[in-house]
Amino acid sequence: MTKDGSEPVNLNRYRKEKARAEGKARAQENAVKFGRTKAQKDAEHVDAERVRKLFDGHKRDGEDDKT
Repeated sequence: MTKDGSEPVNLNRYRKEKARAEGKARAQENAVKFGRTKAQKDAEHVDAERVRKLFDGHKRDGEDDKT
């Protein structure tokens, strides 16, 4: 420590903290734009599975999945 009480400043630490804060802000924005709750994802998965089973149940004998 010098007589005037100032200490050397690690600029890399401040640069990394700033980048981390900007990354968190960007993540928050993306979560608002594109994010879905777990309940929404689960509901979509259940709906897709229901539709798949519905269509599979209406296939004729001998039909392939390549139609």
